[in-house]
Amino acid sequence: MNTPPNDKSPTNKAVKGAYSSREAITYYNPHEEREADKAPLQAKLIRRILGYTKPYAAKRNWLFVLTFVRGLQLPALAWLIGRTINGPIAHRDLPGIYWAAAGYFALALFTIVTFHFRQRFALELGEAVVHDMRLDLFRKLMTMPMAFYHTTKFGRIISRMTSDIDSVRAGVQDVVFVLVVQGLHMVVAAALMAWYDWKLFSLMVALAPLIWVVNEKFRQETSRRLRKVQESWSRVSSTLAESVSGIRVTQAFVRHKVNADFFQKLIDTHGENNVDAAQASAVFVPLLQLKSQVFMGAMVLLGAFGALRWHGWLHMEVGDLVMFFFLANLFFDPVQLIGNQLNQALMAMAGAERLFRMLDQPPVWQDAAEAKPLPAIQGRVEFQAVNFEYLPGRRVLKDISFVAAPGQTVALVGHTGSGKTTLVGLLQKFYLPTIGRVLVDHFDLNTVTSDSLRSQMGSVQQNNFLFSGSVLDNIRFARPEATEAEVLACLKTLDCPDLLEALPQGLHTSVAERGTSLSFGQRQLICFARAMLVNPRIVVLDEATSAIDSVTEARLQKALEILLRGRTAFIVAHRLSTIRKADLVLVLDQGRIVERGTHETLMQQAGVYARLHQEFVST
Repeated sequence: MNTPPNDKSPTNKAVKGAYSSREAITYYNPHEEREADKAPLQAKLIRRILGYTKPYAAKRNWLFVLTFVRGLQLPALAWLIGRTINGPIAHRDLPGIYWAAAGYFALALFTIVTFHFRQRFALELGEAVVHDMRLDLFRKLMTMPMAFYHTTKFGRIISRMTSDIDSVRAGVQDVVFVLVVQGLHMVVAAALMAWYDWKLFSLMVALAPLIWVVNEKFRQETSRRLRKVQESWSRVSSTLAESVSGIRVTQAFVRHKVNADFFQKLIDTHGENNVDAAQASAVFVPLLQLKSQVFMGAMVLLGAFGALRWHGWLHMEVGDLVMFFFLANLFFDPVQLIGNQLNQALMAMAGAERLFRMLDQPPVWQDAAEAKPLPAIQGRVEFQAVNFEYLPGRRVLKDISFVAAPGQTVALVGHTGSGKTTLVGLLQKFYLPTIGRVLVDHFDLNTVTSDSLRSQMGSVQQNNFLFSGSVLDNIRFARPEATEAEVLACLKTLDCPDLLEALPQGLHTSVAERGTSLSFGQRQLICFARAMLVNPRIVVLDEATSAIDSVTEARLQKALEILLRGRTAFIVAHRLSTIRKADLVLVLDQGRIVERGTHETLMQQAGVYARLHQEFVST
C-alpha cells in the first residue's frame, strides 16, 4: 500500500474486511473452522515442498540413488538364494557353495550399509526441510501486522508450526522414499516370479486385488477412529491447559470438583476412542496377514508338488520354489506399507496446504515501496481528521484531530471500548488510518518505514509482558548489545535499582513464564527500564500503571515521571495522579474526542471528564 486508504479504495475495502481487535467483534473466518486432515495430491504443492530440498541437492540426489539401489537389493538376495539352491547345492559343488555364501553375505552387508545411509540421509533431509519451513514461518509471523493476530487463533498458528510441518516432514523423509523402495520390491519381485513361472505367479496376482481391498477398507476405518482419538486428545490437552492457567479462578469459586468431573468425562471418552482404534487395528492386521499367509501356504503346497512329483505344466525346481517364497513376501508386504504411506502423503498435502496458505497470506497493509527511514525526531505528533475501521461500516475512531508538542504528556481517558488503545496503535503504526493522516515531526507515517518509527519509540503494555530469560535479558530486549553497566545506569536513573537488586540473583534472576515469579512492581520497573534503555523520543503507556502494587507505588510513580521527562508521552491510564500531571487530556467516547484540556479546565467544565472523575473517586 503506497498511500493512505480512503473509504472508496479497493485496498481500503480489503483492509476493513481483514481488521479486528479487542475493541471490535472478531468476524467470521472460514479458515478457522475444523480443518481437513487430508488433501488430494497436488503437483504445485509437491513442487514447492521439493523446492525446500534444493539447498541440499547433493544429499537429496544421493538419497534417490540409495533408494533405487535399496529397492533392488532384497529381490536380489532372494534370487541369489534360489540360484544357489538350484546350482551349487543341487550339484553338490562345495567351492561353489562357499562362493555363493560369500557373495550372499557381501550383498547382505551392502544392503545394511545402504539402508543405514538411506535412513540417515532421509532423516537429515526431512529435518533440514522442517528447519527451513519453521524459520520461514517464524519470519513471516514476525512481520505480520496486528490485524493478522486479531483474526487468527493462536492455536492455529501453533498448529501450523508444529503438527502441520511435522506432517510435511513425514512426507519428505518417508513417503517418497518408502514408496519407491516398496514399489521396486513389488515390481522386481513380480518380474522375477513371472520370468521363472508365470503360471504360479498368476495365482498370486489374482489374490492381490482382494488383499488391497481389505487393506483399504480397514485402513479407512482405522483412520476414522484415529481421527476421533486425535480430536478427543485435543479437547483433553486444551482443557488441561485452560484449567492450569485459570487455577486461581477455579479455586476461588470452588470449581475444582466440577472441573474434575468434566475432565474425567473427557479422558473417559479419550480412553474409549483409543480402545476403538486398537480394536480396529487388532482386526485389520491379523486379517491382512491371514490373507497373505493363506496364499503363501497354497503356493508352497502347489510348488512343492510341482518340484517333487509333477513334471507337467506346474513343474519347478526346489530353488525356484524357495525363491518364489521370498519374492512373494516382497510382493505382499508392501501392500499395507504403500497404503499407509499414501495415507501419510494425503496428510502431508493437507499440512503443506495449510502451511503455505499462511506463508502466502498477504498482510492487510505493508510499508510503501518508496517509504524511507524516519530521521531523528523531536517528538511532535499530529492527528489530522483520522478515522479508522476494523470492520466495514463500523468506525472505531471518528474525526480524531489534535497536536502534541515535543515533550508533552497526553492522557487518553474514556470508558472501555472508546478507542484509546486503537489511537496509540495508529501512532505506533500497528494499523493505518482508514481516512486522515498521522504525522510525527510533520512526516506522514505512510511515507516512513515502520521499524525506523518504532525504534524511536518506547512502549509499556498493559500486561507488562516479560519473556523467558533473565531480568537483564528482558530489560535489554530492544538493545541486546547494551552492557550490564548501561542497564544498571538506566535503573539508577529511574532511582529504583534496589527493587531488582534485591532479587536472589539480582539482574541475572531467571524470569518465570510471563514473569509470575516477580511482583507487579518489579515487572513494571523492568518494563519501564526496557523502554528507558532505548532513549525514545515518544513513549506509549497503555494502562501501564494499573497493575502497580501499593507497596512500591510511590517509587514507581517517581520512576515514571523520570521516564516521561522531556519526552512526548501518550498514556492510557485511570490513575488520577498521572492524569492530573498531563499537559493535555483527551476524553474519548464512542471513538470521538468529546473533550480536551487539562485536568483543571475539564473539571471546571463539569462535563464527561468530570463525571468520569466523580465515578473514579466514588469507587
